[in-house]
Amino acid sequence: MTTGEELLEAVHGAHSADLHRFVVRLAGDEQLAQDVVQETLLRAWSHPQVLERPADAVRAWLFTVARNLVLDHLRSARHARERTTGTLPERQEADRTQAVLDGWLVADALQRLSPEHRAVVVGAYYGGRSVAELAAEQGVPPGTVKSRMHYAMRALRLALQEKGVTA
Repeated sequence: MTTGEELLEAVHGAHSADLHRFVVRLAGDEQLAQDVVQETLLRAWSHPQVLERPADAVRAWLFTVARNLVLDHLRSARHARERTTGTLPERQEADRTQAVLDGWLVADALQRLSPEHRAVVVGAYYGGRSVAELAAEQGVPPGTVKSRMHYAMRALRLALQEKGVTA
């Protein structure tokens, strides 16, 4: 006498490939076919009396169950509403709200600086220019640019602290 697992392994070996091809032709979906074959064999395992029938009766039972599972899927509301696609959805982007708000805070604080101090900070931090380049642009010595940068950063820090920004 063979056990239920041995019978199921024998049924799987004898019928799963044909059952898979049948479901793929019926449904036109490889993933669904794999799911249906797995569910069909699970149902056969749940009903061991089916596995003890003659081979032709077992095969007919398996194909009937698989056909019914495919038809149930095709009639379901899920199938009617869901569509598969080969393209991936848009990537989710990080929330940039805080960065925008921080930018507004800094822009407002920059407006409080004198034009000379603002020109040095903007040129160095946003323009990426060196002290020598800023000195040449503004027609002042490099030491003046460094001094303006020092006092501009101090004033900027105070302006941000007034707005509640802490270090």
